[in-house]
Amino acid sequence: MKTRHVCRSFCAFILIGLVTATPATAQLVVYDPSNYAQNLLTAAHTLQQINNQITALQNQTLMLLNQAKNLANLPTSTLQQLQSNQQRTQTLLTQAQNISFDIGKIQQAFSTTYGPPAANSSNAALMAAAQTRWQTSLGAFQDSLKIQAGVIGNIGTNSTTLSSLVTSSQSASGALQASQAGNQLLALHAQQISDLVAVLAAKARADALEQARAVTNEAQGQAQYQLFATRSGYVPGNVTMFSGN
Repeated sequence: MKTRHVCRSFCAFILIGLVTATPATAQLVVYDPSNYAQNLLTAAHTLQQINNQITALQNQTLMLLNQAKNLANLPTSTLQQLQSNQQRTQTLLTQAQNISFDIGKIQQAFSTTYGPPAANSSNAALMAAAQTRWQTSLGAFQDSLKIQAGVIGNIGTNSTTLSSLVTSSQSASGALQASQAGNQLLALHAQQISDLVAVLAAKARADALEQARAVTNEAQGQAQYQLFATRSGYVPGNVTMFSGN
């Protein structure tokens, strides 16, 4: 009897609770599959848009980094070394003895020292001119050897420069660095060509002065013979060295 009384009391309590419950707490949750699918699709689209924006930002960042690399300067500069080598060769050229690489001085020398001897020139004057030409030729050959030695001295520094530029070109991080390395390689090539031109010019100068000396000496020899023949009263004739038996 006691148990039945308890059960009846509990059921009455539940019934009273359901009757007095507010509408908000009495509503039941209803599951709508179509609404759920639509919400899920909207969330997926939103997530895709966010991923696309992240990818676009990453691409922009990468593009800016690449642009920064392309605009980065080459850390290696060989301009000072190349200018030093060229200046050394140029200094040797300007130290040319007697007749330098100057058109005015060359014309003056070939109108005096290398010109035709005057008809009234003395033997002493002719000998002094010949001595001057000999010293000029000797100095020209010495100048040629000095320039050759200077150019040979540049080979060691040029080799180091070439190795540095090739390494910089291979490790260039962008287009500007690669371009700058290529320009410096071209500058090195131009400096080597300049050295070669200097050697050829010095050698050609020495050869030309020696050839001019030989031609002028021949003309001077003829003039000295004429001077000897006219001033000494010398009369050429046949001479018998040995009498016939």
